[in-house]
Amino acid sequence: MRKRPGFGSLLIIGGHEDKNDEKVILRMLAKKVGKSGKLVVATIASNSPKVMFEEYDACLRGLGMRHIHHLQVESREEALNESKLRILRDTDAVFFTGGDQLKITSQIGDTPIFSRVHEIYNAGGLIAGTSAGASVMTETMMVAGNDDQSHRIGSMLRLAPGFGLLPGVIVDQHFAERGRIGRLLGAIAQNPRMLGIGLDEDAGILVRRGRFQVVGSGAVYVVDGGKVSFSNINEAKPDEPLCIYGVRLHVLNQSDSFDLKKRRPFYHPAEKVEEMLV
Repeated sequence: MRKRPGFGSLLIIGGHEDKNDEKVILRMLAKKVGKSGKLVVATIASNSPKVMFEEYDACLRGLGMRHIHHLQVESREEALNESKLRILRDTDAVFFTGGDQLKITSQIGDTPIFSRVHEIYNAGGLIAGTSAGASVMTETMMVAGNDDQSHRIGSMLRLAPGFGLLPGVIVDQHFAERGRIGRLLGAIAQNPRMLGIGLDEDAGILVRRGRFQVVGSGAVYVVDGGKVSFSNINEAKPDEPLCIYGVRLHVLNQSDSFDLKKRRPFYHPAEKVEEMLV
């Protein structure tokens, strides 16, 4: 993997990425790491870490990757074990699998493993994550909130600190499949400075140098609250639905890109991603 210090990449995936057919997202991961690169698959969030690692190991080796290692941490005490840190030595990329995002942050946050992940990213490496592993990439992560309904002022919307690799953004996953537009709007209403990104299943974004490109068969939704003129987030009764004016919504498909600084989408034919995978 060719790395440039200060130019790390993020591959953030909405969950249930295709592992059987075109495998576009995992092909992108394999392409970025390269056959000679070292990938560590971190199953910290999972309740079935061994099974999950074996599934990804088989799939990624089928895509030509040779150097795949497993990082599993069962407790915060174990995260301080030097043997766990050694797994991340000379690593080009780390891939955080799905499960419970709080297990990731509570067990490795502010540990040598956490610092090493940041070092890999700052040295020009790739940090990837799917589902729960996607949520932890940002400075603020979604932990819980009602699905399949409009956001109510009193709804339990739980946010927590994430890894901080992508500041100014909050990510939600399994987006269309679980009807999560309401809770993402609720999060943006609480802090319109944040940019909300909703990722469908089998949809990912490759983030580099202040821009991202969409990869996969699902859609990516960008909720921009920068020009919100009004919301009732501080005034309404707990059982009232959220009212918010002036939100901008962009829906992007494969190969489309988005400038995170200018908050502007750009259309590209879907074939552009396929060209990158050849």
